[in-house]
Amino acid sequence: MAFLGAQASAVLQDEGAEAPARLCPPILVQDGEEEEEGQAETYLCVLWHSGRLGLAYYDSADSTIYFLPDTPDCDHLKLLRRVVDEINPRSIITSAKQDENMARFLGGLVSPEHKELGSPETVLLPRVDFGLEISKQRILSGNFSFIPESLTYTEKILFLSSIIPFDCPLMIQALGGLLKFLNRRRVSVELEDGSVNVPILGFKKFVLTHLVSIDQDTYSVLQIFKSETHPSVYKVTSGLKEGLSLFGILNRCRSKRGEKLLRLWLMRPTQDLEELNSRLDVIQFFLLPQNQEMALTLHRLLSHIKNVPLILKRMLLSQTKVSDWKILYETVYSALGLRDTCRSLPQSTQLFRDIAQEFSDDLCHIACLINKVVDFEGSIAENRFTVRPNIDPDLDEKKRRLMGLPSFLTEVARKELETLDSRIPSCCVLYIPLIGFLLSIPRLPFMVDRSDFEIVGLDFMFLSEEKLHYRSSRTKELDSILGDLHCEIRDGETLLMYQLQCQVLSRGAMLNRVIDLASRLDVLLALAGAARDYGYSRPQYSSKIPGVRIQDGRHPLMELCSHTFVPNSAESGGDRGRIKIITGPNSSGKSIYLKQIGLITFMALVGSFVPAGKAEVGAVDAIFTRIHNFESVSLGLSTFMIDLNQVAKAVNNATERSLVLIDEFGKGTNTVDGLALLASVLRHWVYQGPNCPQIFVATNFVNLIQLQPPGSLVEYLTMETCRDGNDLIFLYQVREGVANASHASHTAAQAGLPAKLITRGLEVSELIQKGKPIKPDKGLLKDNQIENCQALVDKFLKLDLEDPELDLSNFMIQQVLPTASSIL
Repeated sequence: MAFLGAQASAVLQDEGAEAPARLCPPILVQDGEEEEEGQAETYLCVLWHSGRLGLAYYDSADSTIYFLPDTPDCDHLKLLRRVVDEINPRSIITSAKQDENMARFLGGLVSPEHKELGSPETVLLPRVDFGLEISKQRILSGNFSFIPESLTYTEKILFLSSIIPFDCPLMIQALGGLLKFLNRRRVSVELEDGSVNVPILGFKKFVLTHLVSIDQDTYSVLQIFKSETHPSVYKVTSGLKEGLSLFGILNRCRSKRGEKLLRLWLMRPTQDLEELNSRLDVIQFFLLPQNQEMALTLHRLLSHIKNVPLILKRMLLSQTKVSDWKILYETVYSALGLRDTCRSLPQSTQLFRDIAQEFSDDLCHIACLINKVVDFEGSIAENRFTVRPNIDPDLDEKKRRLMGLPSFLTEVARKELETLDSRIPSCCVLYIPLIGFLLSIPRLPFMVDRSDFEIVGLDFMFLSEEKLHYRSSRTKELDSILGDLHCEIRDGETLLMYQLQCQVLSRGAMLNRVIDLASRLDVLLALAGAARDYGYSRPQYSSKIPGVRIQDGRHPLMELCSHTFVPNSAESGGDRGRIKIITGPNSSGKSIYLKQIGLITFMALVGSFVPAGKAEVGAVDAIFTRIHNFESVSLGLSTFMIDLNQVAKAVNNATERSLVLIDEFGKGTNTVDGLALLASVLRHWVYQGPNCPQIFVATNFVNLIQLQPPGSLVEYLTMETCRDGNDLIFLYQVREGVANASHASHTAAQAGLPAKLITRGLEVSELIQKGKPIKPDKGLLKDNQIENCQALVDKFLKLDLEDPELDLSNFMIQQVLPTASSIL
């Protein structure tokens, strides 16, 4: 075996490539049905002290720890709130000794309002686990696979110092507490041996810079994401599918990693103009007619890019599957095709240049090694890792002997039969792994008891399936000469697999970078395909104007559901028109107009082309919406409470760079109260002057104009309509002005209410406006209903409630119920 190990090392060891710091003995996982990727989980450790926040979290999807250097945060921990909303941790780890602000924040996460949404688990560790020196030692003594094993302790300190800022005490303490929690909880290795550490493949900085704040309500009401029950009866309880949503129409990714990155981009819109324009440059390049064939070629290659980080994680845990090697080979081979294709594209585009440069020759080395070493057909046939010929001569010789065993053992059995008792008609020589070579003869009728099994010159071993198994001098000689071939061959191939894993893992950082760049290309190709099919245009960005300017904007989802769609423009910014109050009849398109403004702005901040003739987006740091979310109403929450919660977020958090969309605020409560609250909210923003957000308000409260003083910040818009006799025609076009009526009767007629009820409603509305009492309509009652009602009232007035002989039950049964039945 020493010769075999030396030979394998000579074949697989690459100069200059470092082996991983630690690997467990390789164990192959048997292939069954294709294993689905487990749901990724994150574990967040956070500390807050004296107005500064330090945190670190572990993402099981890529086995990476992300850290946020010490950052100022207010007493309400708004930054921490954004982090929690963004990474959605399964557990939040912090010190048991904490101040009031942190306790209040954690208490809010487990409040009844958050329980249905799945609040994270809170884990409190002793304060001693977060000691600064203890945390530093825990980091420096960690056995991380990405650190070269040959480094001394001092070199290891310098290596980690280049990655982790040790001058951030809160972050270091949070990172130390996270490592303590991971080792105690044994995340991702719960079922492994105690010597197997939690896989940590790297440390990365977590950045919130330039991100646009968008709450979950906005994602829901704008239908950016929309999960629906899977139509398959086999997945009705657990399976979900994406419904009609922005993500659904943009997702044309060919790889799972690309799909995940697209979702991440939608969850993290940005204000970074350089990043946004770099995305748009790639999309615009692939929209050119001469580049469509190139896009199809890249799409085909991207369909073979698989989840390599998951394979690397399995390698680190020595749980490599047989199919992983084929998937890895196809991925690396396709990545080389991407590199060669991108090298023929303009290198002035950052993404093409990165792929051409960072898809290094290490990919060729990995592909050649895998192709040279792994016998894919043999591995699939035997359901284990097997090696091609001409890799290890000693291994090849053992396989040759094993292949020639059947004919050789037949000859040995013939010679054995010549020396056996003539009553034994036949025999054979078997090779059983871990046992060796055995002589097998059939059980004869006279062989009843164990004493009858004894044969001179043979050692009886066992009886199985009416056959007796013995060791003879020849089988013992075969054991000494040939040994346990099966086990030796497997041991040799396992050693080669281990060395091949070392080569792959030593290039793990490069492979992860390759997958990241391929996923980015996949997303941008998907966005380019959607822009081409739906006729989207490139947005422009300007840091000089807040708000948005949209020309001929369209709702990206509604235009797919309607035969005709009327585009509308929108403009908000500067010192005028920061508050747009939109009035108009019900069903005239006010809500769609608000949503399309929000969606176009959102898509521009993701770096996608937008459904508009032209769009210019300024510095937008947040989008707030208060548009009816019927899913929230179905949870039992009142519409007005949802109104208050959502508008309160905008009032408390919106800045002059925020976009606020409000639809029918105050609709779920008393009309006067709702109108007063809406007017107060708008007045609050008007008084902010140049610090007022960009606000679009749709309302049926026409009286709002009387309560809201005119000013340069306020502009009034309405949805245009026209009369055709008694019919009201909606033109779905926005223009300046104020609606003079809500036209509720027209909407009621479209909904199918009877004409008599609509006429009666108009009469009552007119009486209310004139301040006159509302009298019952005699025409809607039966001839004798009024007389019966009057008679019943008279009976009640004649009652003497102080009469001790009065029987109210008898009065109700005999007097009231008969009369009531005639009325109803």
